[in-house]
Amino acid sequence: MRGLIDNKGEIFAYLQGDQLYTLDDELSGYLRGDFIVDLAGTKVWRVRGDGVYMLDGIQPVGFFGEERPSHYDF
Repeated sequence: MRGLIDNKGEIFAYLQGDQLYTLDDELSGYLRGDFIVDLAGTKVWRVRGDGVYMLDGIQPVGFFGEERPSHYDF
């Protein structure tokens, strides 16, 4: 499990495998190649390394933190 951390340093979602969840444990999307897609498969964000960006690839959304055990409490 990897937290998705915004530009203020706050975790607002997490990635478990290729599935993206809200902090309320609701599935909100998937990691598909270099993109985060919503539940309908529409590209939402671009992923470069650990960085997450708007689709233009310039404006940062945040980054993925280090891998943590799935029982880790954010």
